[in-house]
Amino acid sequence: MEAADAGFTHFDTAPYYGFGWAERDLGKMLRQRPQITVTTKVGIYSPGGENASQLAVLLRKAAGRVSPSVSRATIDFALSRAKSMIEHSLQRLARDHIDLYMLHEPDLKLVQTDEWCRWLELEVARGRVGAFGLALTADKLSPFLRSAPELARVVQVLDSLEQREADCLSVSGRPLQITYGYVSAARACGSDKPVPQILKEALERNSSGAIIVSTTKSERLGQYAAILEDET
Repeated sequence: MEAADAGFTHFDTAPYYGFGWAERDLGKMLRQRPQITVTTKVGIYSPGGENASQLAVLLRKAAGRVSPSVSRATIDFALSRAKSMIEHSLQRLARDHIDLYMLHEPDLKLVQTDEWCRWLELEVARGRVGAFGLALTADKLSPFLRSAPELARVVQVLDSLEQREADCLSVSGRPLQITYGYVSAARACGSDKPVPQILKEALERNSSGAIIVSTTKSERLGQYAAILEDET
């Protein structure tokens, strides 16, 4: 709710985030803010299911520290599962439609491209999906750009100022659309640039698309909004 109060109008989530609780928590806010748009994803699922209680999630996370397999995500790009999961995501988000529906870190060899496209286009026609595409890293994206561009209508890809991973889109004659990961990449490279400077440079790099930001510090929300206002 604090992010919406700070002026953010789009939120990105997935069934796996928070072991299902991210969609549920976001749904509480979306009920009060129907104008806000949302991205959720399909293909990576929470171990134990997305409707587990908070206690069950905490216990699974704790057990996962001892035995990682207990909290490891389930990867499944079977279309039969996706058809049921979209129903569950809509219920958790308290919405009758998903603005942007993304395949979550798909591997091309695991995806029946034609079947997925037909189903997603049907969901768009039904009004339950606004647009669809891929949310993934550049190494997984490149095969889709070469062999299955019909699924890459909207692309959300990890990028950094240092490695410029999203340039694989430019090589294919595509603009950057949705990118993320700039601050964490800078810190991993040992950069001590202030977060506002990193994000300003990211906005200059992806000037025509959108950048995903995340934080656990509520005081940063106003800073993020101010950066965007400065750029516009």
